[in-house]
Amino acid sequence: MEDKERLDFLEFRQELLFSNSSIDRLLFEYRVTKIQYEQIMDLFDSIRERIGNGETVNHHSYENEVYKIVPQHNHDYHFAESLAQCFHENDRWDEVFVHLYGELPKFQHYLSKQD
Repeated sequence: MEDKERLDFLEFRQELLFSNSSIDRLLFEYRVTKIQYEQIMDLFDSIRERIGNGETVNHHSYENEVYKIVPQHNHDYHFAESLAQCFHENDRWDEVFVHLYGELPKFQHYLSKQD
């Protein structure tokens, strides 16, 4: 990692520590860069749009798109699930989490508590 990249990474991690939301803690723990975070937000915007257009979007395709953005967590579906869930908890792209994971039995109890 070059000096500029390293400095940007450290500054972003410091911002995450100060913000300290569930999504910030997740990004910090998984060592996501600011550029990756921006790409993840673009992905969530895109998924929201695709859902709105009636296109087929499922958790498998979403997870594969996350792995392309954050290759250091390739096949770590817990990371991808947690990302969507944290955004949902922070009222950001909450419909995306419900659409992608709402039908899975392991999230039924969680979502029923949210109502």
